[in-house]
Amino acid sequence: MIAVVITTYNHTRFLEEAIQSCLRQSKPMDEIIVVDDGSTDNPASVVERHPGVRLIRQDNCGLAAARNTGLAASRSDYITFLDADDRLLPNAIETGVRMLVAHPDAVLAYGAHRFINGSGAIESDKHHVALTEDPYLQLLRTGNFIAMHATVVYRRERLAAIGGFDVSMRSCEDYELFLRIARRGSIVTHDDLVAEYRIHGDNMSNNRSMMLAAALSVLDKQLAGPVDDDVRLAVRDGRRFWKTYYTGELTTEALRAIRAEPAKAIRMLRQALQMSPPITLQTAAFRIKCKVGRLVQRLLGASGADWRAPRVGSVRFGDFARTMPMSHSFGYDRGKPIDRYYIENFLQLNAADIHGRVLEIGDNSYTMHFGGAHVVKSDVLHVDPDDPNATIIGDLSQPGVLPSNAFDCIILTQTLHLIFDMSAAVAALAEALKPGGVLLLTVPGITAVDRGEWGSTWFWSLTQAALAKLLAKSFSTANMALETHGNVFAAVCFLQGLAKEEVSDQKLDVRDTAYPIVVTARVVKDGLTADQPANRTANVTA
Repeated sequence: MIAVVITTYNHTRFLEEAIQSCLRQSKPMDEIIVVDDGSTDNPASVVERHPGVRLIRQDNCGLAAARNTGLAASRSDYITFLDADDRLLPNAIETGVRMLVAHPDAVLAYGAHRFINGSGAIESDKHHVALTEDPYLQLLRTGNFIAMHATVVYRRERLAAIGGFDVSMRSCEDYELFLRIARRGSIVTHDDLVAEYRIHGDNMSNNRSMMLAAALSVLDKQLAGPVDDDVRLAVRDGRRFWKTYYTGELTTEALRAIRAEPAKAIRMLRQALQMSPPITLQTAAFRIKCKVGRLVQRLLGASGADWRAPRVGSVRFGDFARTMPMSHSFGYDRGKPIDRYYIENFLQLNAADIHGRVLEIGDNSYTMHFGGAHVVKSDVLHVDPDDPNATIIGDLSQPGVLPSNAFDCIILTQTLHLIFDMSAAVAALAEALKPGGVLLLTVPGITAVDRGEWGSTWFWSLTQAALAKLLAKSFSTANMALETHGNVFAAVCFLQGLAKEEVSDQKLDVRDTAYPIVVTARVVKDGLTADQPANRTANVTA
């Protein structure tokens, strides 16, 4: 027997869609139970249209208590929990049950989801993170990677035996439960798309400060009693992950709203600063454009004259009065090269894309540093057959070197310009990505040319416009996000070979598109089509 428990609190406007998504399952449901957690918008008016659907009313006790009410009322072997504002896809329950039947020790099976908007239109490709060798440590380090609760099918008796949901928690109760299960039992997964998460103004997850406090509380509970060093380190990493995630989201949203709703934006920024001042400032540095500079330029006219510039004949060149750079190796001999600062910030900002099977060129240092536990398989492409780290040998511009539809993410930093036929290389990258896979690409703009081994193949420097046209030959422009990084001061420092440690972040983070040191691109391959089925895999942890 199979049950779906739909919990609702003032989401009656979405409830009919949720019920219909249960009724349309490829495997008929034995029980559909709606738990009304004290709503004031009359969910009974929707439920009464469906004689086979059971309604349970209770005072408002929170989501965890509502789910436990449904759990206690069910007599089925398998159970799924669906929020009233979300939807299941027709294969959801059958796929999850099939996984649990195939793996008798597993307590739960989860799959992939995507986002929809308030009207039900699709907003994203599917999202799925595969399991690593230790799901408990993975959940500690990288947060609730299962992400959407409705993708999960449980064995009902096993769920009840471990106590169901913790009613003391007003949010993140699913994350706490997943950790309990991962610590005591096993989890399995598949990458079928099975559920849709609706984004609208009333989502509980919009209250970032509450969600952050709850997530940190869940992590703190893991340290109660004796724990080993691996768990302590994973909890430390997890605290950093959650602070970065929620503070970064809040700061980004505030900056987007600052023109249309300045008062709201200021409140959000204050809230973000209370959550984590360093992360708020770091995120703002990425997002804020040099608006004052552009305004001054408009005021002074098209000449771009700067009233702050020294008078003609009064410029003091200082240490820059030299015809040879301070470093001939991009600054490596002085510290971290300035272009690497921009590259690594770009990868950090998009670290969530680095998961599953990941390809990197030359070595996999960025894959492991920024992907970490999310990476299931790391591949390295290298032209040298004797390279010990290479898993694929060949030239990126040659057809057939990379497997088709194979990678969830490809990281290509400061390499494309070394290939004369860049169009062929980009086409190969597009072919190698899975549908929905992400290319994280960086190319040089203003730069010295290598004096060593790469000098003879250093063919190109690119502007943002040039890179956009190049990528558009193989990818949809709707799926491309390009940015430039740098300004005239940063460019001069980089050309001289100064290291990141010698220059302040504040000056490096000012962006002037006329002086691009690095151009970055996040590109998503078009999603699945009707004649292009997904690869279906199961990751199992005993």
